[in-house]
Amino acid sequence: MYTSTQLPRTSALFMSVLLGGVIFTSCASSHQSANQALPPIAANDAVNPASAPARENNVSQKAEAAPIARSRPQLIKKAAISLTVNSVDQTIDAVSQIINKQQGDLIGLKQQQPKNDNPRYTATIQLRIPENLLESTLEQLAKLGTVESRNITAEDVGDRLVDFQARLTNLQKTEANLQKIMDRAGSVRDVLSVAQELSNVRETIEQIDAQLKSLQNQVAYSTITLNLEAAVSSTSPQPAFGLQVQETWNNSTHSLSAFSVGLFKLSIWLIVYSPYLLIFAALVYGFTRWRRTHSPRLIQTPESTSSE
Repeated sequence: MYTSTQLPRTSALFMSVLLGGVIFTSCASSHQSANQALPPIAANDAVNPASAPARENNVSQKAEAAPIARSRPQLIKKAAISLTVNSVDQTIDAVSQIINKQQGDLIGLKQQQPKNDNPRYTATIQLRIPENLLESTLEQLAKLGTVESRNITAEDVGDRLVDFQARLTNLQKTEANLQKIMDRAGSVRDVLSVAQELSNVRETIEQIDAQLKSLQNQVAYSTITLNLEAAVSSTSPQPAFGLQVQETWNNSTHSLSAFSVGLFKLSIWLIVYSPYLLIFAALVYGFTRWRRTHSPRLIQTPESTSSE
């Protein structure tokens, strides 16, 4: 009877020990796998907690060393290029095609025909091109002839744009506040005063908004001044022989008619002033007769006396 009760107790104790060993083994294996899954930095932190502040300091230094992203400069670009071309008219047509291709605008054209002091045919063209197509447009224009000069100027208006935008934002807030005050105003005098101030603020907003849009438009579109000059002096072709004869005949008949008209005008002048001319002629004749009468007689020489 004693033996039968002892066996169950021994088997129950053995099973308890076995289950405890299995649980302990599983916990140990899970803890080891968790340690293996940790990154080296975490493991090092567990070993040496004092190294964590040093790593945080390094990370902050790297963050400070990273470059700060700057906004894109707002530039107003203007370019000028001078070309010597074979034909100014053909070049103007080619420039028109380039403008249409580059989605630009022709804002000015001045042509100067040949003169005596400047026998070359010249032209000046002003273009407006999107800012991102400025370089490619200049390259295409340079292919139309020989480049004599080329320059590009740029003006940064980023600060002015920021200033205009800040002023515009503040004025819009002021306008909103004045509108609220006007809605709460009771007397007519207060309403008129707020309305006048609101009108002044609105006028200032419109002015600043116009200036802001103008600057943005100048930044978005660049201006190109193109100067064209013909390579060879422009000379008119010599007319045909028949045209030369006809031109000579026309010139001679015109000269004859002009001479005849001049003589006729002169005769009219002489007729009108004839009394004065007759008086003047009479005076000249009288003076001549008086001089001959009162002049001393020639003294006769001895030879003339002996001959008599």
